[in-house]
Amino acid sequence: MVRFTPKSELEITIGKYIIQPEQILMLSAIRKHSSLTRAAKELKISYRHLWTTVRHLEEAADEKLVETSHGGTGGGGKAELTETGMKLLREYDRISRGIRRTTSEEGFWEALGIKISTRNRLKGVVKSVSSDRVASKVVIEVEAPSRITALITREAVDDLQLAAGDRVEALIKATEVMIAKKS
Repeated sequence: MVRFTPKSELEITIGKYIIQPEQILMLSAIRKHSSLTRAAKELKISYRHLWTTVRHLEEAADEKLVETSHGGTGGGGKAELTETGMKLLREYDRISRGIRRTTSEEGFWEALGIKISTRNRLKGVVKSVSSDRVASKVVIEVEAPSRITALITREAVDDLQLAAGDRVEALIKATEVMIAKKS
């Protein structure tokens, strides 16, 4: 069976120009090294490719993003991001963090029909299910061996078709225990 791993990457636009993650990495490397040559070397790309990309970004923004100065015959030139270049990096980072927070929220990937990998998962076997009109109590024996009791809605039990003997995972959030079952 093919296993899919969801991943999101942010692209932003300046005018009609699409800025992709690798271009943001270029600007970040220039900021880090204050040098186009060292930035290109770190990214394992040519100096020419880096400089051409910066010029395209500046044309799209209609502003300078990188200010350069020549070092003379001995080299030692400098490259610094302008305030606009720094603002672009800050905005990209702010939006990226927001997307990462949103996509890491419980239920996000399931809402898209994609299974998640939560760190706090304990595999086990349902030992008993008892239900009333509203809620259900599910007792799971985990591999430690230990038992975890989850109070979930009756609807969730019905949707998952939980029964004693089913192999499940307990997804643990600080305030609650959820149940996952492979279809």
